[in-house]
Amino acid sequence: MTVHLHHGDLPEGLDLGPVVAIDTETLGLKPRRDRLCLVQLSAGDGDAHLVKFGAPGVYEAPRLKALLADPKVLKVFHYGRFDIAVMKHHLGIDTQPVYCTKIASKLARTYTDKHGLKDLVKELVGVDLSKASQSSDWAAATLSRDQLDYAASDVLHLHKVKAILDAMLAREGRTALAAQCFAFLPTRAALDLAGWAGDGEGERDLFAH
Repeated sequence: MTVHLHHGDLPEGLDLGPVVAIDTETLGLKPRRDRLCLVQLSAGDGDAHLVKFGAPGVYEAPRLKALLADPKVLKVFHYGRFDIAVMKHHLGIDTQPVYCTKIASKLARTYTDKHGLKDLVKELVGVDLSKASQSSDWAAATLSRDQLDYAASDVLHLHKVKAILDAMLAREGRTALAAQCFAFLPTRAALDLAGWAGDGEGERDLFAH
């Protein structure tokens, strides 16, 4: 595994292919309040590219934004609802098209209620991810080796997980249903940002009773 750390944007000329795994690290779980600190990407080749943002509110990143909006590149997330909302708020980009391994897991792996990335990667890929650096200061001027490795691990296995889940979805006849869920994710993220997240702050989820 090689982790490439970039500051402010992806390097010019980097081609991550037609399917890119993406994750984000923030200072908390509220997209409007908490700063986007890091965006991790992988082409599924064992390498990870990490884009680190410095000063609050400085999100130029034209090459990263172009990739997120490129209709020819599929962006693969785990719990994309959050990442898509975070990047829409901070980068001003509607990320499309998208795939979410958490949604795919819930549709395909109905024999379990364990759909977190750690459980998913351990069962499907046989890798035990460490979550030791999950709650740490991602806005620090210098990220530790453990933070870099943790951030990279969140995207390195998503291509393999997707391939296995795709086969399971096809077996259960749920491929088309999953695709419709993925297509709705950017709208779900926009609803969250607009105040219909149902997060306990007085506004119930738009789809609740």
